[in-house]
Amino acid sequence: MPRRITIQAHLSVVELETRYRHSKDPVERTHYQIIWLLAKGFATEQVAEVTGYCRDWIRQVARRYNKEGSAGLGDRRHENPGAEPLLSPQQETELWEALQGPPPNGGLWNSRTVAEWISERIARPVALQRGWDYLQQIKARLATEGTLNG
Repeated sequence: MPRRITIQAHLSVVELETRYRHSKDPVERTHYQIIWLLAKGFATEQVAEVTGYCRDWIRQVARRYNKEGSAGLGDRRHENPGAEPLLSPQQETELWEALQGPPPNGGLWNSRTVAEWISERIARPVALQRGWDYLQQIKARLATEGTLNG
């Protein structure tokens, strides 16, 4: 028979149920439900069946709770600042200025030419998508500032 996950007694079973039932945040509510059910003695498979989460995720939530208590629960995505931008504000200004003229190899500015320009500035390869992203960001800024027609 598989070993059951042991839940640390950071909160009582009653308090876990109360927090589960009163939580407004859906992710936090589900995390409390997982911990509450495990604390009541439910097997991981039963918790997975009730909540719809996989056993690995349930174990991860349990480990976080056992290590950090209530602070380990809830949606942590809003704490993730994301990746640093490829270009500094000064480099973005330089890109804007470069876009006022023709690209270095002639033709028109597009995803490829912007990605190549960025790649030269940061000394590493840049995906074509990033060139497109920067073109769209600049277009959006211009539209917001009212300096772009159409």
